[in-house]
Amino acid sequence: MPEKHLPGVVRPRGRGRAARKAAAVGVSLAALAAGATTLAGPAAARPQTAPAAAAPGCSTAYTIEQKLTTGTTWRMCWRYDSKAGLVLENISYQPKGEAKPIKVLNSARLGQIHVPYDDGKHEYYDLTGQDFAQELMELSPGECPGGTIKTVKVPDGDPRHPNVKGLCTTTRSRGHAYRMHDLFQSGKTYQQQGKDLLVYTVNQVGWYEYITEWRFQDDGTINMNVGATGSLSFDDYNAQDGRGWPIGKGARDYATSHSHNVFWRLDFGLDGSSKTKVEQYDSTVSAPAGREGPTARTTRTKVGKELAGDYKTYRWWRVVSATGKNKDGHARSYELVPGPTTKYPGRSFTKHDMYVTEYDKCELFASNNPSCASGHPKSVDKWVGGQALTHPVVWVNVGFHHIARDEDQQPMPVHWQGFSIAPRDVTAMNPLTPKELAWENGHWEWRS
Repeated sequence: MPEKHLPGVVRPRGRGRAARKAAAVGVSLAALAAGATTLAGPAAARPQTAPAAAAPGCSTAYTIEQKLTTGTTWRMCWRYDSKAGLVLENISYQPKGEAKPIKVLNSARLGQIHVPYDDGKHEYYDLTGQDFAQELMELSPGECPGGTIKTVKVPDGDPRHPNVKGLCTTTRSRGHAYRMHDLFQSGKTYQQQGKDLLVYTVNQVGWYEYITEWRFQDDGTINMNVGATGSLSFDDYNAQDGRGWPIGKGARDYATSHSHNVFWRLDFGLDGSSKTKVEQYDSTVSAPAGREGPTARTTRTKVGKELAGDYKTYRWWRVVSATGKNKDGHARSYELVPGPTTKYPGRSFTKHDMYVTEYDKCELFASNNPSCASGHPKSVDKWVGGQALTHPVVWVNVGFHHIARDEDQQPMPVHWQGFSIAPRDVTAMNPLTPKELAWENGHWEWRS
């Protein structure tokens, strides 16, 4: 949280660079722009994997490749942007049984972190209005268990400390991927413990530290999360404004409540084509009719033009490949899976849960976008103008209203917000299916 400053003014840094560096907590962050020359160096901890070959579109130094113990391989390129921070590109997924990688995304990146305070006096755009990218924090091996910490050269960062060991890639178990007791035939119990590839950075803005985490599961799911941690700003304790929550003894110190509205920007490239399609699905449930129970009917709407959409009960969207099908002949797609959200109604660009816009290379940030020419609208809601979709870009907005509590100090526990994209018909069967069950595709029959 920042100290008290006028809107539009850069948030103060909670501690000096030298002090953070000496405490091994962080250095200024690096933003590796597309054309920057930056080396990715290993830290003390390394995953147990062979050196990655270069992914399409980047050199070996900027390639992340991980084959998980369950047989799935994820590949991608990384770079560091001077405002968005970590950007992942050319992301592909190759489960066991697939002869070649399946491309999923052209790029995935944060689209904005918008932080308005409840008192109406302070409002921040942390990616484009603050030093988010320049305040990349240095990670210790203990923060990247069993993984590799890559070195990032910081664009527009502290020239005294241009390189930051700030990008972690590691693997982690997530618990059961599935469990099935074969009651009718073998009597055997099948179970698999899932494995994930994690890619993350930590950026400091004022008193906050943001963990930007990308989690790639062995079943093809991708989870995007931002975790806010760090400190509560003691300069935002104000018992006179009638807002906030008492922190500390009695009712003297009140932490000002505020919102975190996080946007992600996803440019899909399923099967190597940007000409993906977007579909919306809605289901209606009838009232009971006599002795019959309620019925449900699901309808599909093809989204042919730019969209500002909202989640509601029995509604979901998917992005569909225009060129690729799985081995069953079904079009590959990814479904958007929402996470918990508190929609902020105070600004026009936060009034919807998701947007689909036609690709424009200058439209990179959902609000306070600095990349377009003069006269071009500054926020994503203004880009939805009815244009036909030939290269759709998906923007997802997830909000969190932070009313501080005693447990938020000191330090503040991580509070997460995010969403997922899940494969729908990317493979003909569960990519983790054991060999003994691989024949059970479609209509099930007894085997002699």
